[in-house]
Amino acid sequence: MSKVRHIVAFSGGKDSSALAIYLHDPERWRRALGKQGLPPRPPLEEAEYVFCDTGTELAETYDYLDRLEAYLGRPIQRLRANVPPSKPGEPDKTPFDHYLELYGGFLPSPNMRWCTRMLKLKPFEDYIGDDPVISYVGIRADEGEWRVDPETQRKYFQHRKGYISTKPNIKTVFPFIEDGLVKADIYRILDDSGVGRPDYYTWRSRSGCYFCFFQRKSEWVGLLEHHPDLYKRAMEYEKIDPETGERFTWSDAESLAELARPERIAEIKRRTKEREERLRKSRANVTLMEQFFDEVRDLEDSGAGCNICHL
Repeated sequence: MSKVRHIVAFSGGKDSSALAIYLHDPERWRRALGKQGLPPRPPLEEAEYVFCDTGTELAETYDYLDRLEAYLGRPIQRLRANVPPSKPGEPDKTPFDHYLELYGGFLPSPNMRWCTRMLKLKPFEDYIGDDPVISYVGIRADEGEWRVDPETQRKYFQHRKGYISTKPNIKTVFPFIEDGLVKADIYRILDDSGVGRPDYYTWRSRSGCYFCFFQRKSEWVGLLEHHPDLYKRAMEYEKIDPETGERFTWSDAESLAELARPERIAEIKRRTKEREERLRKSRANVTLMEQFFDEVRDLEDSGAGCNICHL
């Protein structure tokens, strides 16, 4: 029987990064966070760290992976979907561009997440093969919602777990849920470890492709201001049929060309500032980090990202 492999998959975001740091030395962090009386959790000394690279990630994400490698003292395997070699004289295609062509130019969307399936999950499962694996996922203990049992009418908290893989040889575990780690603990781990947070967190609240359709309007503005070349590239993916008027855009509401108008940018910034102000008044003890990540962004528009992309 094959030896059980222990794998932590990074998204490039704060939760999966904090999870790897936590599992590297659980007892140290339990002491620091005041998590007493928990079952023993040995450090993952032979963990495999992986990152599924779509070829369309932000440069800040790759820089952050380098910082994590230095802290963990182990390499992070960069996995990519298989792409046929380009013909002589043609530029190499990113995994995203290859699959976009296979899907007839249809951009991924919340209802058609072929990007997650083909560029994240499939390379991950191909890498695992048929070996027995424990996959560690960084969903926190405070992620979920309160529900009411219809029979007893008692309230209970339903943790968010999401879909990662249905392969029978992969056992998915949630150490943060098991050990009761919440949002503040994740910030503490990242800060106290010295790894910090990805640089894109100054304007973006999630990891993933630079054109991710789950981005909020203000994050598209952030992309335009911090990476105008990538914003232009994202615009080039959008298409509007001049005969039928059918639109193939990242957002159903508007194209990136429409969003980039100065008056639209001003409106988005005004709305975001108003929400920030309402939040400051409604929650006296909210930190600036909570304000940015967890409240203002969630109020802008709906859309929960994919676990393997954004944790």
